[in-house]
Amino acid sequence: MDNQTLPTDSRAVEHTLTASRALLGVVARSLTGTMDSVSLPQFRALVLLSSRGPARVGDLAHLLGVHQSSFSRTADRMEVAGLIVRGQSPESRREVLVSATEKGLRIVEEVTEARRREVAAILARVGPGDKEKIALGFALFAQAAGEPAPADSLLLGI
Repeated sequence: MDNQTLPTDSRAVEHTLTASRALLGVVARSLTGTMDSVSLPQFRALVLLSSRGPARVGDLAHLLGVHQSSFSRTADRMEVAGLIVRGQSPESRREVLVSATEKGLRIVEEVTEARRREVAAILARVGPGDKEKIALGFALFAQAAGEPAPADSLLLGI
């Protein structure tokens, strides 16, 4: 059965999977120069810190879907690399807050800009009406997936 004879839901899934592979290629290429100095889990942490601001270690580990002790080891390496700083929370002396450094924020900015350039180049190959369809389709998909709207967030790198 080819793509045209699939039921509508199955066709939508297949088209979305194809688009996700294309986007994954964009993501991978945007990270190429960064992966020498920052691991993917470290980059994910930097994206969260750049979009949400300083966070407690436990909250950041939860957002990343890892155990706090695992993230603490990652944070140790990130701090040594100058990507984050840890400090005492102003609300509670027992809580540790993690913040991205200028170096960490610059990495997220550079990767995001590389993605922006590549997406713009891809969109330049389609007509204005198709650009609008693509934008609407991605906006609907992001909304259904629970992603915050661009107006509701700062930089989202992944």
